[in-house]
This record gives sequence, structure tokens and C-alpha cells, in this order.
Amino acid sequence: MIGTASRRRFCSFLDSELGLSDFLPSSSSVKFERWNSVRFHAVNARSRFLAPIKAAKEVVSGKADGAGGKNGKPPAAANIVWHECSVEKLERQQLLQQKGCVIWITGLSGSGKSTLACALSRALHSRGKLAYVLDGDNVRHGLNRDLSFGAEDRAENIRRIGEVANLFSDSGVICIASLISPYRKDRDACRAMSAEGTFIEVFMDIPLKVCEARDPKGLYKLARAGKIRGFTGIDDPYEPPLNCEVVLQQSGGNCASPSDMAETVISYLEEKGYLKA
Repeated sequence: MIGTASRRRFCSFLDSELGLSDFLPSSSSVKFERWNSVRFHAVNARSRFLAPIKAAKEVVSGKADGAGGKNGKPPAAANIVWHECSVEKLERQQLLQQKGCVIWITGLSGSGKSTLACALSRALHSRGKLAYVLDGDNVRHGLNRDLSFGAEDRAENIRRIGEVANLFSDSGVICIASLISPYRKDRDACRAMSAEGTFIEVFMDIPLKVCEARDPKGLYKLARAGKIRGFTGIDDPYEPPLNCEVVLQQSGGNCASPSDMAETVISYLEEKGYLKA
């Protein structure tokens, strides 16, 4: 006979979870063997149920065998092979009668980036050209809703938008990305993602005092009051482009209208042959 104390040693927290600890036999070894068999099969069933969940968690965390993650982060490209498609970018461009590219509009908050992006999209649409706008705030409502405004997350925000913009460009679409993107290294990284000659950096060179006077979202006021930390132009730097394709500035203290600025960008696109296949 196996004593009660001995039998109790077989009982773990799993027994309680499975509801088996209350059914420990008190006398017969046959009953104990039957109980142990029931427990064995129940635990096995539980393990089979949890195995796919555990595996999924390991893949997501980068801990699975072959994932190659470092510090729990997914790898850049482990066990991934590029799959070529028979329809190439040139064919898509011929279908659309335009060249896919990324128009990256950068500048301070309140400089008019989103306004220009929408005006440019409308002007291209009126010419029969397909464009899509990736607005910094809009993307944070979905794809980048998990990112904060800390330094690392801001860099990741720009990287993701750069990757998506590059996909649009590869599809033959003219992608207009409008976001502050204050650091050169982040913008240069997005340029490096794109095929040569397909990244067009547009700098909204509007003085800080003008942007702050506009303050369409009330963010400068909050930043000056110390309610927003790390706000570009106030307590975080903006690094102007050094070799951008298009610069839009004030003229005689007056800013050009959004439609006029859009026409300036379109003139560049026409000159470089982006608006034909």
C-alpha cells in the first residue's frame, strides 16, 4: 500500500488546476494507479492544447528555434527568401503611365506638410495620376498606433512609413509621405530603402516663429507650457536636409498658396519624367 503522504507527493499545482487533487484515493493501490493514469492523460491533453500557444508566443518573441532573435526581438530576416513575381515594376508603371516614387515632405509642425500633401495629391489626380498620401498623424491611428513619441519609437515610426512608402513606389504609385521626420539619419535611411532616383525629399523651410504663430493643433502652446516634452523645434532639434530635391520657402515674408507649392513639386516631377511611363 502507498501511504497518503506518499501519494500526496505526486500531487502538484497541475492537479489542482485539473480538479484531481480532491479525488486522491485513500486506501487502494489499484485506485491510486487508476487515478495516476487519469492524471497522466489529462496532463498530456493539457500539454497538447498549450503547445501551439507556446510555439506562437516563441515565434512572436523571437525565441523559437531558428528565429535567430536577439534579446527577444525578431531578427531582420531569418529563413526568409525573396519571392519574385512575373509582373515587374516597369509593367506596373506602363499600366499607370507614370513612374512610382516617394515624395517625402519634411518640416516643422505647422509648416504646411499635410496641406501640401493633400494639394499635391489633388493636383496629380486631376492630371490622371495615381498618388497616395501617408500622413504622419493618420498612420499613428493604425499601423503605428503602438508607438510612443520617445526617441526609439519615433525612429521606428519613420522606418515603418519608409517601408510602406517604398512598397507604394514599387507598385508604380506616387507615394506622398508627410511627417516631421526631424533627424537626417532617419530620412537618409528611408532614402536608402528606395531605388536610386525614386526618393524625392521636399523641405518645407518655414521659420519656427511662423509655424508657432499658426499652431493649428495647439501643440506649441502645450510645449511652451511644459505639458509636452521632446517637441521638435522647442526642446528637441530639427535637422534641415542638406541635399533635398525641392525646397519650399517664404517669399518676401509671404507663403505661397498650397496649390502653388503643389505646382512647384509637379514641375519637378514633370522635368524628371515621373509623370510618364
